[in-house]
Amino acid sequence: MRLFGRRRFGVLAFVALVLAWSSAFSVVKVGLDYAPPVLFAGGRTLLSGVIMTFVALAWGGNPNLRRDWRVFVFLGAFNVVLFIGAQSFAVLYLPSGTAAVLIYLQPILVGVFAWTVLGEPLTTTKIAGLLLGFAGIVAVSSAGLLNAAGEVTLVGVVFGVASALSWALGTVGFKKYEARISTLWAVALPFLLGGIVLTTLGLLVERPSDVSWTGPLVWSVLYSAFVGTGLAWLLFFGLVRAGEASRVASFIFVVPLAAVVIGAVVLDEALGPPLLAGAALIVSGIYLVNRTPRETEKASR
Repeated sequence: MRLFGRRRFGVLAFVALVLAWSSAFSVVKVGLDYAPPVLFAGGRTLLSGVIMTFVALAWGGNPNLRRDWRVFVFLGAFNVVLFIGAQSFAVLYLPSGTAAVLIYLQPILVGVFAWTVLGEPLTTTKIAGLLLGFAGIVAVSSAGLLNAAGEVTLVGVVFGVASALSWALGTVGFKKYEARISTLWAVALPFLLGGIVLTTLGLLVERPSDVSWTGPLVWSVLYSAFVGTGLAWLLFFGLVRAGEASRVASFIFVVPLAAVVIGAVVLDEALGPPLLAGAALIVSGIYLVNRTPRETEKASR
């Protein structure tokens, strides 16, 4: 995983990550037309966990479960069960672009948690970014808050923010314990365990008979498992391991915008003024939260 520390490879990894996650929103949206949200989330995460476990067995070394099982359970709970579960409901109740903007509040939250947990700096500029990000959330969710019949619903907004919160905690948790676990196992075991939990929960609260095994569903599960989950999380954790959590999170601010564009092109979703204004505010907030002033950069040289 030392490749992630190389600038050229890092840039390529970021581009691949943005494309994987931004396209996954529309793909998941298609899949949810043919399967209940929890069963769909369980199926794609479990499949990804199985695949990544075989990869980790080959190249990930010893996971040292006796020492680090609590770390893997923590990552599985926050990065899979809570994050993926809430994300699935957010995408179900919201247009994919709106869900993307809410879920990618995560970099702003990472800035806060990285400051409190990891000791990364939180400057005035970062605080200003947090306020911009909050304003963006209000703008994006305003349609659902004012009009219950709108495409944006309050319940969808709640799931979107909950997903971002879980993801942020899981990201900072990985960064805190990165020296103890390999990147491959940090993806494999949590998604295997989380996939089992989500699939079991789906079988309990949803009806398997509601799953329509069609071509689009199979394609959606395979794409989201291989690209949107396995590959994307491997890239993300590799990048987080190579740099500060808040700095790495800042570079994925382009994912919501890419998802908005893909949602408009693929799913014919509207690009309304509230969404565009909210996206601009959130992107600006993420940038400011993770921006290092030139004075600080000069002082560190």
